[in-house]
Amino acid sequence: MELRTLRYFVAVAEELHFGRAATRLHMSQPPLSRAIKQLEADVGAQLFTRSPTGVMLTPVGAVLLEEARALLDHADRIRVRVSAAAGVASLTIGILGDGTDPGVARLAAAYRRSHPGIDIHVRDTDLTDPTCGLRAGLVDVALTRAPFDETALTVRALRTDPVGVVLRTDDPLARRDALRLAELGDRRWFRFPPGTDPIWQSYWNGGRPREGPVVRAVQECLQAVLWNGTVGMAPLGHDLPAELAVVPVNDMPPSPVVAVWNEGDTNPLIRSFIETATAAYRR
Repeated sequence: MELRTLRYFVAVAEELHFGRAATRLHMSQPPLSRAIKQLEADVGAQLFTRSPTGVMLTPVGAVLLEEARALLDHADRIRVRVSAAAGVASLTIGILGDGTDPGVARLAAAYRRSHPGIDIHVRDTDLTDPTCGLRAGLVDVALTRAPFDETALTVRALRTDPVGVVLRTDDPLARRDALRLAELGDRRWFRFPPGTDPIWQSYWNGGRPREGPVVRAVQECLQAVLWNGTVGMAPLGHDLPAELAVVPVNDMPPSPVVAVWNEGDTNPLIRSFIETATAAYRR
């Protein structure tokens, strides 16, 4: 199996939709579909069940997703260490969140203008690691959301976003102008896997343990709402499918967008990235 094909597979598995995965990978859908069919032929088993609205992982696909993530993480770690040993002027940025955020687009444009000779690598991560691989040494700096365990990390706040609950549009609560957490106490919420940062988990669960499906990626959260009526928190202002709505939750603390790096890291490229990010998010 080629690493590129495994990256294709992980994108489809996290988005649960070939069209969205193709957009995320900056490619057209037909070659992505062909690559996944070839991977299924190589594995000798079906990885997805397909429907007009999207795809779902088969049991074999779920096993491959776990192994592919581990393998790709290891490959990323090798690349980072080799680049460091070679003295290449590069910066690896971990990103967690909505790629349509205008702050990210402004930051990318500004950093390219001020650092045209720097080799930039972007590592897109799922919701189980709010530091985007920073603690594992996979990235130099992370553009993510707080709160999480900040031990041995330096955090720069860039912006705060109000938070709401994602509901199906046919849910009676979806017609409300605002809600409080207590009104959602009897609902099933999506949860993150065991081992996820407990501070991060507690925030997105509204400060208390919840029951509901375990998810890793944004699209898995949305699918849990669509299929199971699960509720979960999300920053306001994000694009959602027409079948979903987000209602502000008045007693939910806002979600900070932050830049994070390892405490004591004196890499000047990180310092310049933080300065550029702070300016880009002020606009």
